[in-house]
Amino acid sequence: MNREKYSALSEAIPRTAGTIDFRLYLITDRKLFPGVDALFGAVEKALAAGIRAVQLREKDLEIRELLGMARSMREMTKKHKAGLFINDRVDIALAVGADGVHLGKAGMPVSAVRKITGKNMLIGSSAHSLEQAREAESGGADFITLGPVYDTPSKRRYGKPLGPEIIKSLIKEISCPVFAIGGIKPPLIPEVLNAGAFGVALISGILASGDITTRTEEYMRLLQ
Repeated sequence: MNREKYSALSEAIPRTAGTIDFRLYLITDRKLFPGVDALFGAVEKALAAGIRAVQLREKDLEIRELLGMARSMREMTKKHKAGLFINDRVDIALAVGADGVHLGKAGMPVSAVRKITGKNMLIGSSAHSLEQAREAESGGADFITLGPVYDTPSKRRYGKPLGPEIIKSLIKEISCPVFAIGGIKPPLIPEVLNAGAFGVALISGILASGDITTRTEEYMRLLQ
């Protein structure tokens, strides 16, 4: 599809009236901690240090347990005036009044979720190739996480690192914000921003750090 046709198609897709007002996107992984309470404590430290968006991503939980976590995370993010996104589970996102849902490639397509949520919820989508990113925006995604940009254990199942050059290629074709994900350490922030990334998405970069407050503040400073 050439750029002119693609742009026309993208403009026809309904999106939310809200804007993406965060550049650092924190994604949870309770397996980095000895228990759920420790995860919540870590997320609260990150929120207090300036995080404005959290994705609850705990794919292997039973629905009732995930719903309980989502309710607690909703209360915490509201207290810190931050957005909450639920990974894949549109039903849970709607049930707890989340700000959005984040879709992986194995879940519902963006276009189907947009029909459910209308313009009332932000939709993020994971992409591991240019084609997947194009498809997500054409389906109505508000933003895209693209990666893995660099090597990281949690993303090796998606193949070799894509490298920052893929961001340069993508932003020539789509208009929604692109968040780089995968091995984004602080020294690499200038490189991904120069490539055109709107922001970065992180899991262990913050949650596995020895000092979550200091590390969050460092990322926030570099992304300003």
